[in-house]
Amino acid sequence: MRDVIVVGARCAGASIAMLLARRGQRVLLVDRADFPSDTMSTLYIHQPGVALLQRWGLLDSVIASGCPRIETISHQVEDVRLHGPIAAAGDVDATYAPRRRVLDQILIDAAVEAGVEFVSGCSLVDIVFEGGHAVGARLRTESGALITERAKLIIGADGMGSRVAEEVRARTVVEDPRMTCIYYTGWTGLPAEFTMRERAGSWIGTVPTHDGVTLVLTYFPQDRFTEIRTEPLKAHLEALRRHTPDLFDRVSAGDQVEKLVGTGNQRNFFRQAYGPGWVLVGDAGHHRDSISARGITNAFIQAELLSAELGDDLADRQRVDAALARFAVRRDAELMEGYRSTLESAKLHVERLRLQMLRAISEMPGQTERYFSLTAGIISMDEFMTPALIESLYA
Repeated sequence: MRDVIVVGARCAGASIAMLLARRGQRVLLVDRADFPSDTMSTLYIHQPGVALLQRWGLLDSVIASGCPRIETISHQVEDVRLHGPIAAAGDVDATYAPRRRVLDQILIDAAVEAGVEFVSGCSLVDIVFEGGHAVGARLRTESGALITERAKLIIGADGMGSRVAEEVRARTVVEDPRMTCIYYTGWTGLPAEFTMRERAGSWIGTVPTHDGVTLVLTYFPQDRFTEIRTEPLKAHLEALRRHTPDLFDRVSAGDQVEKLVGTGNQRNFFRQAYGPGWVLVGDAGHHRDSISARGITNAFIQAELLSAELGDDLADRQRVDAALARFAVRRDAELMEGYRSTLESAKLHVERLRLQMLRAISEMPGQTERYFSLTAGIISMDEFMTPALIESLYA
């Protein structure tokens, strides 16, 4: 019998599997994909996520993979431009955007090194219950064989459309409408800069990653998805031409090295975090529009929180249930503010008061870096809104 079965081996699943194995738990980690492999992602890891990679001893591996160090950030909203160094979180003063085929494999390798048994090409068929308590999982291996594994705890880390969440009938406790659709591709010949540019109805970003490639991302209102999906590359390039002509010129002179990918299925929700014998982490438990690029960082945060609450002993069901309840409270407290701010950004509407605030920030020494600390999740809105800043808004 295992201590834990983790379904899903990407950022959330591989991280929690690794952390629990380091605590001495017997962990089975499964994923239906084969690795290394890519998945749709904005790739960016905010400073709190980088700090966790450093704590876990994995940041050096990301750096050694050739992932570029991102040291500055540029955020333009209409005619207001904020530019400056990446805000420091402790001794972390840079961010990274590694390819998922690189990052996920680093996490899986670390999990296996910690003692995790990892099986790829293995999908969940159903959860096994006894007396309403999850006690195991029926799995289909790559060869087609059906196997049943028992465990004290089942962790669903299998993404937004989580099969584990479906099996345990996890309720959706917070949900907001889909707000944007996204398309992106990779180009070479562009400056390795992390940038965000907002105008009413449009959000465009650039994210440098491995091999001299820069992702160029375009966001559109959700109600345009049916129209845009018919000719997405045309819409992608037209958005660049209309809203960021300088970037359009650079793209035109560069080389497109990857096909355009995109989605209109960017759900916004919190699911019930746990139940008898099961818990959800990562996008399985909480998903938000990718416009804030918080997915990877949030996955790491949840893994760290869950590991800390579970501790070293899973034998006592009552103790585990209490730990899962604490995790649920901490998850929501940690992630709700970022969720709400993401929804504001995903409206693709520039509010007059926000533009006024950003203009004031751009003119006040030191405030730009504090604003970037806010958007990275290093400080809260309450910490950011100092009396001096508030006074400037109404001056």
